[in-house]
Amino acid sequence: MPRLERLAAVLFDMDGTLVDSDAAIERASRAWAREHGVAPELRLALGHGNPAIFAARRLLPGRDEAAIAAAAQRHHELEYDELHDVAALPGAHALLDLVADRGLPWAVVTSADRRLARARLGAAGIDPPLLVTIEDVTAGKPAPDSYLVAARRLGVAPGRCLVVEDSEPGLAAGRAAGMLTAALRGLTGDLQIDDLAHLARVLGSVGP
Repeated sequence: MPRLERLAAVLFDMDGTLVDSDAAIERASRAWAREHGVAPELRLALGHGNPAIFAARRLLPGRDEAAIAAAAQRHHELEYDELHDVAALPGAHALLDLVADRGLPWAVVTSADRRLARARLGAAGIDPPLLVTIEDVTAGKPAPDSYLVAARRLGVAPGRCLVVEDSEPGLAAGRAAGMLTAALRGLTGDLQIDDLAHLARVLGSVGP
C-alpha cells in the first residue's frame, strides 16, 4: 500500500475518470479533424488527456500561434453542445461522498476549458469544491502545473495528494508534481484501480 495514511487531498481528472464523455469527445474530435483537413483517425490516435492545443500543434504544423490558439478554441466549441450522453461514471458519486465524509479536500483538474468543464460536470451532477482548468495554467498536462495549482489552492502539500487519472498525460502530470497516482484503464500508477468502486474500497480501508 502506498503512503495513503498521509493522504490529505484527492485530485480527480474529469473526462474518463469521473465523467463518461468518450463518445462526445470522439464526435467532436472527428468533426474538428474534418474541418481542419486532418484525417479523423490521426486526431483519435492522439488519445485523450492532452489539451486541445496539443492536438492543434501536432496536427497543424506550420500554423502560427494565433492560428493554433484559434484551432484549439474551435475544438472546445465543438464540444460545448455534445452533452446528451455525458454522465457520471459508475461509482463516481459514491466515491465523492466517501471522500467528503472522510473530510478530505478534493478538486477536479482537467485539460478542458472552464465552460466545457462546467457543462460536462453539470451533466454528470458533479459540483466540485475546486475546479482547475486549462485556463488556470500556461502549460497543460503532462506538465505538473495544473495539479500543483490545485494543491496550492487547497493548502495541501503535493506529496500528500492523490491524483486519480485515466490517461498517460494526466498520470505523467501527477508524477511530475510529486503526487501519488491512482491509474484507471489498465495504466500504471502507485495504485492500479479497476474502477471508482475499487478506489472507494481502498480509501475506505485506510483509517481512521
